[in-house]
Amino acid sequence: MEMGQWHEKCVAHYDESVTEFFSLHFKEQSRNCLLIGGAGFDPRSAGLTKHLSTILGNRLTAYMIKEERQDPDPELVIRAANNLAQIKKYCSSLNIIDINIFASDGAVIGGHNIIRAVQKIDFAPYTDVVIDLSALSTGISYPVVSFIYQTAKKYTHDFNVHIALLSNPALDGSIKSEPNDQPSDVRGFDRKNLYGDNEKALLWLPVVSENKQHLLKIIHSNIEPHDTCPILPFPSEDPKKGDRIAYSIFSSIYTGWGGPLDNEWGLEAQNYLYADERKPLDIYRTILRIADDRAPVFDAFGGSTIILSPLGSKIPSIGALMAALEREFPVVYIETIAYNVDWSRVDSISSTESRMAHIWLYGDAYLHDK
Repeated sequence: MEMGQWHEKCVAHYDESVTEFFSLHFKEQSRNCLLIGGAGFDPRSAGLTKHLSTILGNRLTAYMIKEERQDPDPELVIRAANNLAQIKKYCSSLNIIDINIFASDGAVIGGHNIIRAVQKIDFAPYTDVVIDLSALSTGISYPVVSFIYQTAKKYTHDFNVHIALLSNPALDGSIKSEPNDQPSDVRGFDRKNLYGDNEKALLWLPVVSENKQHLLKIIHSNIEPHDTCPILPFPSEDPKKGDRIAYSIFSSIYTGWGGPLDNEWGLEAQNYLYADERKPLDIYRTILRIADDRAPVFDAFGGSTIILSPLGSKIPSIGALMAALEREFPVVYIETIAYNVDWSRVDSISSTESRMAHIWLYGDAYLHDK
């Protein structure tokens, strides 16, 4: 069975271990860090910048991405401005990247625009690049990580690539997105290699969270997979979350297409998969295991391919991203037109409730593997 490059050996840290690692790693004066993150309304926007600036001082340079959508709620604009002011206090070397997510005709262009922007960055002065996913959307974060990871592997000098974030499912649940009416392929993870290859058995693996049933329906009707295996969060902070999500999906299918075991998806109880919501490597290994198990089974019938859809909380999305990076899986998502936020609930959630995660994606830790 083929093993993944991060399957057995991956430097990962969680919660207090993240801050301990950064303190130890970046205390060396020879290290210069480039931080790429989001400068939006999300209260997590400034968290990692604050922490890294206390360690690195003037050895930290930040590129903060402002995702621009049409006619934003004024409160979102005010919150984003306040977060940006905090970031400016923490980092003296700050660059702002304004990215339009939609074209004037409604086409999704965020992925294209962000790649054009990061291509202009000179990585030569930096020993480390940290990509903070805390306040970046899928359509922006996935292309950024892919581009920087691929750049690091072929750059004239090695630099370390890190993924980090603050995850808070309760906070995510307070932010409701108004979805686009059509799915999109994530830039760098599109379905171009699948066109004209209809004989392959197509498996869809959506990484799901609560209140995403409407998105599931839109994507399913677009990609028309032969099989669907939703990946549910378990273990989770809430042990019943996975069961609630599974029930809501079945209920949605029942309402739309008839009985839960006689529906257009062909979805049955045994189709559900479970992965630890708090550990991205569990999601990553689950996806690779499924891909490796399917390969010999479908080899004689034209082969098998997998499409991923990260619709869950932040930490599980890292695992899906790592799997997509390694195996070049297509990633299909639905871009957000606008956000509706329960600010009273957001303000009641303490920042100490957020969990930290860090993955050392490429660099010195894996020198002997080259």
